[in-house]
Amino acid sequence: MAGNHVQIGKTMTWTNSTGADVLSGSPVPVGVLVGVALVDIPDGAIGELATEEVWEFPKIAGEILQGTVVYLDGDGAITVLAPDNVRAGIAFASAADADETVRVKLNA
Repeated sequence: MAGNHVQIGKTMTWTNSTGADVLSGSPVPVGVLVGVALVDIPDGAIGELATEEVWEFPKIAGEILQGTVVYLDGDGAITVLAPDNVRAGIAFASAADADETVRVKLNA
């Protein structure tokens, strides 16, 4: 293996400087990436975020079709609206207007 390989990259170490505790399973914007807290991460603490795979998140009202690019809004919900939101990935499955959640292939 090349000597400059650091890690596989399915997780990243992150310092919580949000001013609030982050609960396990919560989506976390990190620059242009979205991670998922793998454990509860108190404010000021260091924890691991998943940066790959498929996760289920709350979504705003409206239908989201499988394969659609989706974004994380400031409230931690998934939307199809890009402005002022961080790209979260691709809808892994369709979600109807009435559905409260959508499955997202993270950072895809």
